[in-house]
Amino acid sequence: MITKKNINKAFYLFLFSHILLWTLVPSFSNTNLPLDTIEALAWGSNLNWGFSKHPPFSAFAVEFFYIIFGNKDWAYYLLSQIFVIIAFFFVWKLSSEFLENKIYSLLSVLLLSGIYFYNFTTPEFNVNISQLPFWALSVYFFWRGLNNNKKTDWVFFGIFSALGFLSKYLFIYILLALLIFFIFNLKNYRRSIKNYILSILISITLLTPHFIWLINNDFTTIFYGLDRSGLSDFSLINHLKNPIFFLFKQTIILIPLFIMSFVIVKKLRFKISFKDKKTLFLLSINLIPIFLMFITSILTGAKIRTMWMTPFYLFFGTLFLFVFKKYIDLKKIKKFFVIFLCFFLISPLIYLGVSLADNTKRTDYPGKEISRLVQNKWNDNFTNEIKIVVGDEWSAGNLSYHLYSRPIWINELKNYRSKITEDQGVIYTGNPKILKKVCPGVFGTIKPIGYCMIGRK
Repeated sequence: MITKKNINKAFYLFLFSHILLWTLVPSFSNTNLPLDTIEALAWGSNLNWGFSKHPPFSAFAVEFFYIIFGNKDWAYYLLSQIFVIIAFFFVWKLSSEFLENKIYSLLSVLLLSGIYFYNFTTPEFNVNISQLPFWALSVYFFWRGLNNNKKTDWVFFGIFSALGFLSKYLFIYILLALLIFFIFNLKNYRRSIKNYILSILISITLLTPHFIWLINNDFTTIFYGLDRSGLSDFSLINHLKNPIFFLFKQTIILIPLFIMSFVIVKKLRFKISFKDKKTLFLLSINLIPIFLMFITSILTGAKIRTMWMTPFYLFFGTLFLFVFKKYIDLKKIKKFFVIFLCFFLISPLIYLGVSLADNTKRTDYPGKEISRLVQNKWNDNFTNEIKIVVGDEWSAGNLSYHLYSRPIWINELKNYRSKITEDQGVIYTGNPKILKKVCPGVFGTIKPIGYCMIGRK
């Protein structure tokens, strides 16, 4: 039974169990890394301050792990879980400042097990997962900065805000929420204005290389995001349909959390004081980003993809427990833990079952086998190493990841053609029929993919 004395132990046990389960289960059940992780690794092989789809931080993170662990799949499942539990840790830290009872702080994190963003989807390290720790860290240090006005807190806020934005542009929604809260409570936080401006300047400084890259690359990531949201297919009905679908999907996602929450509530009653800064802050960080996303969909007709909302619910447990704190019945804590354990243990079992039952997924792609066959064919014909692979992020990205020489990935040759020589060792991947006609080197097909190899004899 959890008591006040062993709450910390219970929390760290939860973190350890989470990272262990969600590292081991996909490592055991998947034969290949997921699409988004391979994509990040492809970008990481040829680091830049931005890429065609997203800003660069996810690529920086996986490349750092590649330098340490190489092409060990489990390392990238571990990386993803590290990002998740850092977010959990700072949810716990913030909750401890808002909730008098430490058991409530623990519950605020455990409730997140009822949201599939924080279990089923976590094995795939991508830009959504990359945001998680910085979302929690930015909120935490912003709150500390407001109340303590220590320069170090504001410096950290500026740094983590920049890293969050470098993970994904949708991070702007939490930054706008914090800004709105700050403006509407300016009379209480006037002393923090200078330090807040300092944090903005720090963020801008850290983001400058990416902004320069954006300008030099015709804002390609911006246009990609607009295209993904369906704005290229304008229709008036989208301004009504897409926002409604957005709200419906978000409600469905939160049902398990609601089930877990209401188990420990005596009465569905609450009082909200809009004069209380803690209440306003929690409402701001939880509801304003969702509201802004909803308004975005209404105004633009954009289709909000479900996974884009991954970081938005990190503090929902904190908000719920804060609002209902007078009506929490800790006598029902045993029932809560039964339901929590069901979600916590069943989720990886379902993931395992689906992975083993369905062998047509991206994670069943024979990336290691194909790379071995390609390497053997290369060794039979050339003496130098493979330095460059050209093609899409999936087929060419898998080669970049699995081949022992860790060749850099290039999507297309228009900016590199003049720089490539036979001595470098180049592999093109793509449509076999097209490659066969233009290939000046050794052509081969493995599976349905064509390989054009250009190297030194």
